[in-house]
This record gives sequence, C-alpha cells and structure tokens, in this order.
Amino acid sequence: MGAPSTDRVRNVALVGHGGAGKTSLAEAMLYMAGETPRLGSVDDGHSSLDYDSEELKRKMSVNLSLAPFVHKDVKINIIDTPGYADFVGDAIAGLEAAEMALFVVDAVSGPQVQTAQLWEAAGEIGIARAVFINRLDKEHASFETAMQSLDDAFGHRVGAVQIPIGSEDDFTGVIDVIRMKAYIHTDDNKVNVVDIPAEYSETAAEWREKLLELVAEADDDLMEKYLEGETLSQEDLERLLGLAIAQGIFIPVFIGSATRLIGVRDLMDEIVSFFPEPTAHGPLLTRDGEEVPITIEGATTLFVFKSMSDQYVGRLSFVKVVAGTLTPNTELINSRTGKKERVAHVLKALGKDTTDIEAAPAGDIVVLAKLSDTLTNDTLSVDGKTDFATLPLPEPLYPVAIIAKTKADEDKLGTALKSLVDEDPLLVLRRDEETHQTVISAVGETAIDVVLSRLHERFHVEAELEELRIPYRETIRTKATAQGRHKKQTGGSGQFGDCWLRVEPNHGRGYEFLDEIVGGRIPRQFIPAVDKGVQETMTHGVLAGYPIVDVKVAVYDGSYHAVDSNEMAFRTAARIGFKAAVEKADMILLEPMATLEIEVPDDYAGAVMGDISSIRGRILGMGAPRPGVQTISAQAPYAEVVHYSSHLRSITSGTGRYTISIDSYEPVPGDLAKKIVEEYQRERAEGH
Repeated sequence: MGAPSTDRVRNVALVGHGGAGKTSLAEAMLYMAGETPRLGSVDDGHSSLDYDSEELKRKMSVNLSLAPFVHKDVKINIIDTPGYADFVGDAIAGLEAAEMALFVVDAVSGPQVQTAQLWEAAGEIGIARAVFINRLDKEHASFETAMQSLDDAFGHRVGAVQIPIGSEDDFTGVIDVIRMKAYIHTDDNKVNVVDIPAEYSETAAEWREKLLELVAEADDDLMEKYLEGETLSQEDLERLLGLAIAQGIFIPVFIGSATRLIGVRDLMDEIVSFFPEPTAHGPLLTRDGEEVPITIEGATTLFVFKSMSDQYVGRLSFVKVVAGTLTPNTELINSRTGKKERVAHVLKALGKDTTDIEAAPAGDIVVLAKLSDTLTNDTLSVDGKTDFATLPLPEPLYPVAIIAKTKADEDKLGTALKSLVDEDPLLVLRRDEETHQTVISAVGETAIDVVLSRLHERFHVEAELEELRIPYRETIRTKATAQGRHKKQTGGSGQFGDCWLRVEPNHGRGYEFLDEIVGGRIPRQFIPAVDKGVQETMTHGVLAGYPIVDVKVAVYDGSYHAVDSNEMAFRTAARIGFKAAVEKADMILLEPMATLEIEVPDDYAGAVMGDISSIRGRILGMGAPRPGVQTISAQAPYAEVVHYSSHLRSITSGTGRYTISIDSYEPVPGDLAKKIVEEYQRERAEGH
C-alpha cells in the first residue's frame, strides 16, 4: 500500500504525555480502517504497535511505531510516539517526519508536562497542531475543564470542532461544530447522524462562533466582512479551515474515547478533509541552510528519521520521501558516508509487520530494510549532495559507567553497545581514558534500564553499572624541595641518577618546568628525562591517584656518574624526587565544578534554588526569558549533579530543563577529601 500521490498523503504524529492513550487511539484507527482484525490493547498485551519486549513489560511505548492505513482514498501515516521523557528522541523524530502534531490529552488529567514540552517542540519545528481529548467516558472526565486547561496552557487559538453528548459513562457521541450535526454512537459501532439535541444547541453555537472568528483570519477579505457583521458561509468555512489549521491560526480540538471507538471515525474523516498535505510542511533545511521543498519533481531524495534493528529482518530505516518517487531496486548515495545504498525493497510497516509496496511518492513515509551503513539523520539521494540538518534533539545528560559481568561478555559488549547507539542518537557512548571507564549517556534512568535489557535480550550480553568515577585533580598549596636519587648496581653497568627538585603552586597556569642547572651538575642530555619523569608521576597522581595540575617544577641541582647515568635513571630519580617534594607541599584534592543553566516555571524556582544550596552549590544569577518562566544560573560540584536530570525532574514534576558544563576546579572539603584518599589507599592495599 503506497500512496497514490503526494496530495493524498497525511502524516500525523501522535504526541503527548505518557498514559494519555496515544497508542490506543492509533489502534482504534487501524481497527476502524480494517487494517487489524481486532482492537489492539496496550493493557492486554496485544497491541500491534507496542510489540517490543520492553513495551510489553512496561505497558508503555518505548519506540516510535508506524500505523498506516487508507481512509477515503487517502493514505494516512499515523506515527505513534512515546510519551515518557526518557524516549523524547522518538517523539521529536515523529514531529520532524509529520505535517501535523496531534496531541492526545487525557480528559481527566488535561495537558501534562510532556504535552507542554512537545507543544513547544512542534512550534519550533514549524508544523501544525491539533488536540484529541481522549477518555471522555472516564469517571470525573470533564470536557469543559479540559478545554479550559488547554486554553490556559496554549492560548485562545485552541478551539473545539467537536463537543460531547453526555459525559463519563453516559458519553454517547459527538456534535460536529463544523457541520452542526450530531453523531450518536451505538453499541455495535454504528453511527447515527441526527440534528443537534436542543440542550446542546447554545453551546454548539458558541464554539462555532469562535471557530468562524479564527478561521476568518486566514483570508483578509473575509476577515473584513466578518468584522463588519457578515457570517461566513459553510463553503467558506470548510475552504478556509484547512488553511487556518496549516498556518496555526486555528488549533482544532477533537474529542472521543479510543477504547470505545467514539469519535474515532469522525477524527479520521477530518484528517482527510482538513489536515495539511505534505507540501504544507514547508521546505526542509540542509546542514548548509539550503531549503529543499517536498515535491514529486526532481531526483529521489530521502531523510532517515529513525533506525532500529529487528532480530529477523536486521536494521530497519524509517524514511520520509522528500523528493521524487521511491521505487524498489533504486540506487542512492548516503551523503554522510559517500557510499552507495541499494534499496531492494520499499516496505509498508504496521508495527513490526512489513509488506512490500511498489512505490512511494514525495511526502510518503516508508521503511527500508538492510541498508548497509545508513543511520538516523542520514540523507539518501541520487547524487549524494543533499544533506539534511539533523533532528533537533536534546543533549543526553544522564551518564553511567557500564561493565560486562564476565570476560566472555566483555568481548561482545563494545559491539553490542555500538549497535544500540547507532539506532538511537540520544545514546552517546565514549571511553573515558582518564577514569578508564566505558560511559554511556542517555536522557534518564529508564532509558539506561532499557539498554541493559536489550543487551541481554538482543545480544545475549550480561552487563551492569558501576559507580561513575569523578575526574578529581590533585595540586599543591606551598613550595617544597626534595631530592630524587636512584642508584642500582646489578653487575656490569649500573644506573645512577640524582636530582634536586623544587615545586611550587602555578595557579591556573598548568604545568611549567624550569631548568636551573648550572656548572654541568646534570648533563644537558638528561634534563628532558627529568621533565618526563615528573610528568609521568603527575599523570598518575600521588595523593589519591588523580592527575596533578597547576605545578611549577624546577630542577636546580644534582649529580651524575660518567658510566652509570642514563635517561632511564634520571626519569626514575625525577619520579622519586617529585613525589617526595609534593608530599611536603600541602597537597589537596580539587573537584570539578559544574555550571548549570536551569529553566523552570516560576512556581518551582524557590525549590530549585534551595536544592542547589543543599548540594554545596551557589546561585550565580537569575533571569525571566518569558512570562511564567525563570532561568537560574548556578554552580555546584559535578559529583553532586552528575545525575541532575532525574533530580530536577523530581523537584519540578518534570517541568525543568537545564544545560551543564564543567569549567573549573575547586578544593574538595576536608572531610570528603579524607574519605576519597582513604578509599584510594584501601583499593591499593587490596590490589585493585
């Protein structure tokens, strides 16, 4: 099932807070369209879209899934996205691939944290927005309260195009404000179209008046007539509604119950009638800022917005066709690698099930299998010259150190982690050469849990986390001198090196080595060996095994043996002398200090500032970038904020966000420094 043409494609990303019923709504549309034989259920574990073992276990979406179907001769590509913050990368990928963001909101809870954050992301990406108030059949569900919360959160351009008939258990249908008709749903999933019941006529008229007022803004001439008292005709309303939605002038609110199938077919009808076509997305930007419109004209060009691996099929690439028509057996070039990729099959994907299709025009979304070296954010084109900008993803700020449980797993861990990182750009893998740890960063703790599970299930690798080592430093606070003398005689030529070193603080200026030898006390050719021996000792530290920084070292005296002195002997002597000198120079530990730029709603600013103070931090400044929001600049020990993402989420109920950078070092408090040194000495004694 490929789309017949670009104008008969609708790409809709279902986004919003976790638990609002996005997957249930997608399952309902698939069932109503005849794509699935039964209504899939997340809670019962037989969802077509939440099929991953982690999704089944957690009863929530972890991955983006596609749910394509045909309705009224239009191919609708529903992109079901996760609602949990740790998997926001897939939600943003879905927004980038779509022309419409349909926010699913729980009728009881209203718009929640993730709803608000993704609403802002959709605005920055520049796609149209709509809302579906779900679960109006639940106890305490209130259409009026939900609409007021939407208005409070997102402004006056949010308006209902449907209102409910009944509430909670008595919710039986919807009133179409666009056409002023009522749709009564029966127990056998049939719909009776009737006149609006008298008790709802006044409310329906009020919502229609707001609809007319906002839609009129899409046409200057009609707006002028409307302001002069003329009423828009039904024809004008329906003609301008799609334009008003695409331009963001009007944000329609649909209603229903996905599990009871109320309002679902009505929503599908309006997606076809009023949701924007792919060409309404506007041009995509390349990394160089060039604009590339979505058009059937020109050579085939694709953007890969999601990659994942299937244990049976291999790597799957979710692509948006930006230009031309994609057909099987097409050869394209990856702009990142410069290598050719042969597209053997073009696939329609419904959850984990894929079927071959003959073609996909510009604007369509399809899946490609077994591309050899293509990842998320890659561009494929005929000449390989187009290179689209990458997804606007947040920085993963939750680092953990990961190790294999056994030697056998150790050999496989690196390859397995690379495969997972290739799939998900919100996983970052690095080897910390200073702490000798493999570090993987994600958005949060749950994402790390999923990584561990996938290592086990997909790659049969057992891994665990260990405490992330903080990159402390050592330095000195006073001046001191010491002799380093190395003498070894084992028969034949021996080794002899002797040097006197002076060390002193070199505040903020790094390492400096001075040659103050006069009178040939140490021959010139051995001076570099002294320097090298000092730097070798600095790398491994003296106090607690951390690098020594900001030290000025002078070699000012010494002696040598005409036969037994050599570079190795003077390197060894320098190591001995430097260690002895710094131990007399009041050594201290330094800890990395993190600068945080935190953005929170006004209500949480006080709690965040109090928390910063409680973790040995200090407030550097505050600002108010926009109404209702505070920015807090702060500095705190990195050891206290290495996992600040989870901490801030807890303090602010998920509404806070931040950036972090390490830009200075400060002395570690005495009691903490003592604990760190004692732990280092204990590990050395145990031979670790």
